[in-house]
Amino acid sequence: MGNLEKINEFKNSPQVIEQLLKHGFSKSFKEGEAILNENAYVKAIPIVLSGSIRVMRTDEDGRELLLYYIIGGESCIMSFLGGIHEETSKVKAIAEENTEILFIPIDQVLALIKSYPEWLDYIFRLYHKRFEELLEVVNAVAFKKMDERLLNHIKQKCQLNNSKTIYITHEQLSTELASARVVISRLLKQLEDEGIVKLGRNKISLV
Repeated sequence: MGNLEKINEFKNSPQVIEQLLKHGFSKSFKEGEAILNENAYVKAIPIVLSGSIRVMRTDEDGRELLLYYIIGGESCIMSFLGGIHEETSKVKAIAEENTEILFIPIDQVLALIKSYPEWLDYIFRLYHKRFEELLEVVNAVAFKKMDERLLNHIKQKCQLNNSKTIYITHEQLSTELASARVVISRLLKQLEDEGIVKLGRNKISLV
């Protein structure tokens, strides 16, 4: 059942969880494995049972930008919108760590909306959260310096993994922040010189 029973909207409605488990199917993904690719049709929406997902957007030049993370008990509102409108995905989703997902077929998603207001409340809450996170991304890109964005990003990943150390390459960081690897490496060395982080081989620790 994973994190389903922890979802606030479902705590007083075990019928919703029963329907999700009845009609959904689970699948496990290894760290770094693609869950959804851009321009693919969405046939089912994901609910993260364990682990986490990072959602990315790619521009015409192939540069990527991290939009938000999806953690246990959450779903991807972009998948929901694409699925119900029979449109291709505008984002891609990658397993941030080993992740288990419950996929709910689109027809069942729509049936749940008609039968359970708790399910609709769940979707609206996620939509509101994702909208706020996207505003944060716009604000960071438009107004924050890259060193501040980098440090905030490291802190976010540490919080996501409940650890002060993350295992990641400079190349991956540059991809997630839509920057150049040489810029990220220079800023990481600067943060280390300031005593804010400690660098290791493919790992970064907050001091």
